[in-house]
Amino acid sequence: QVQLVESGGGLVQPGGSLRLSCAASGSISSSNAMGWYRRTAGQEREYVARVESGGSRNYADSVKGRFTISRDNANNTIFLQMNSLKPAGTAVYYCYAEGTVNKGTWLAKVDYWGQGTQVTVSS
Repeated sequence: QVQLVESGGGLVQPGGSLRLSCAASGSISSSNAMGWYRRTAGQEREYVARVESGGSRNYADSVKGRFTISRDNANNTIFLQMNSLKPAGTAVYYCYAEGTVNKGTWLAKVDYWGQGTQVTVSS
């Protein structure tokens, strides 16, 4: 089974930096797009960043210029370098990977999700 394990969350002051990691295992490879979402209490899940299998990267406008997503293909791990953190960045950050599930006669597209890691930006 696919497993995604996030790490690196914690408490940081506004303007500070934090680096999140997500290690993927179980059939996830560099051919799978991966990325990050976040959810603040009482809010809907928010897209943060994504890296394509070919290396192309995309960011939400809210984090563009401050966050950097990267990928270590050899170790099947993605990272989210978060700089200039704002209180609005306080959320549970979730790693995801795009994949497929063989249903016998068809392939179902599916997103795999990690358990989330808490990031708190506060003075």
